[in-house]
Amino acid sequence: MAPELTMHIAGEPVQLLGARALYWPAQRALLIADLHLGKADVFRRAGIGLPSGGTGDDLQRLSALLGQQPVDTLYILGDVLHGAAHRAAWYRQWQGWREQHANVRIGALAGNHDRALPKADLGIELLGERLALGPFLLRHDPQPHPTLHVLCGHIHPLAHLPGMQRRWPAFWLRQGLSVLPAWSRFTAGIAPVLGRGEQLVACVEDHAIALPPRAG
Repeated sequence: MAPELTMHIAGEPVQLLGARALYWPAQRALLIADLHLGKADVFRRAGIGLPSGGTGDDLQRLSALLGQQPVDTLYILGDVLHGAAHRAAWYRQWQGWREQHANVRIGALAGNHDRALPKADLGIELLGERLALGPFLLRHDPQPHPTLHVLCGHIHPLAHLPGMQRRWPAFWLRQGLSVLPAWSRFTAGIAPVLGRGEQLVACVEDHAIALPPRAG
């Protein structure tokens, strides 16, 4: 096991990080999906008892990654928010975190939970629903593109490892499309049914473990 798995996607060397992110060295770019800021607050307001601290933990993990390699730009592939951007504890945590990393450009693709994002005042650049960047198309939904390799999120892929009951967040590598694991630890997900040649890379305690591609 290793903290990262280096591979070529669409001809570009990238690192799939066991910490649930993709690093693109040539662009000094870090990509994550499904941050879901404030999700626990939304559930608590609905009367569902959940512990606090989820956003703080997610942001601490992100700070650790930003300190491990040179990053000029952080791209969030949708679902930055989860619900309305009210001024709850998570918002104050984000503002403090953003000040600590003011030198990092942050660009966000719109996700299905991001209706309040334009007015949220998070100090990030809103990139719309899709962004073409080199051989890649960044977006939230896993919709293929005729010429570009899509990097996306939305479905929170999970992987089964032999001998383990627990399912782990995973990258789902497909022809022309790669789905990143959810960054937020407070998310459910799906174990996808793989097509021929498709592969999962599991994120197990900050290590990237490549599972065998599905044979024909």
